[in-house]
Amino acid sequence: MAWTSGGVGFAIGFAYLLDVVNRRAYHLERLLEEEKRRSEALLLNILPADIAGRLKAREEPLADSHDCVSVLFADLAGFTDISRKMSANELVNLLNDLFSRFDTLVAEHGAEKIKTIGDAYMVATGLQGSVADHAEKIADLALGMQKAFGEFRKENNVDLKMRIGVHSGAVIAGVIGKQKFTYDLWGNTVNVASRMESEGVPDRIQISTETRQLLSERYQSTPRGEIEIKGHRPRATYLLDGRE
Repeated sequence: MAWTSGGVGFAIGFAYLLDVVNRRAYHLERLLEEEKRRSEALLLNILPADIAGRLKAREEPLADSHDCVSVLFADLAGFTDISRKMSANELVNLLNDLFSRFDTLVAEHGAEKIKTIGDAYMVATGLQGSVADHAEKIADLALGMQKAFGEFRKENNVDLKMRIGVHSGAVIAGVIGKQKFTYDLWGNTVNVASRMESEGVPDRIQISTETRQLLSERYQSTPRGEIEIKGHRPRATYLLDGRE
């Protein structure tokens, strides 16, 4: 009887211990799954979905050539002056408000946010999926950003203007870095798009001839004439006015 009672007690104790271990293992598994989901969500906030997948598959080097995409730069005119009068929290909250509005528009238009550089915002279309309408997507996005900026400026009562520049052409896209990696674009197209912005007109959208030729007649634009661009030949440009 003593041996039998001892055996039963041992079995019950072992079963209880096994249940505790299984519960803890299940809890740890849930924690690991949640952490994995958080890591993947963070990765998708930094990289396009297919690029993130290729990165997880340890593809190296991670680089692509694109024959024709559209690149947009937006920059705030007058931001440096007003930033001197702001606290750190005020400055970050202001930029976060504006760029969050832009992020929403980027998602709606199927574009790809590349990065922010100070108070500048860089985005591209034609990098993923169908590339046939990348110029029209970027034009619609630019017009949406222009409207969103007007609303932002009114709501926050700030004396700011915004320049937007767009150019279309070939780029190289890829991921650089091992820990603080970044997805970026390189090539002459990026340089010209940046110049379209920096040599643009405040509160207007300046596009290159290459981009204008890719847009249908639904888009209205005004010729600006040739402008000098540092490091490039003079280029004919247009100011995008809207679309039907």
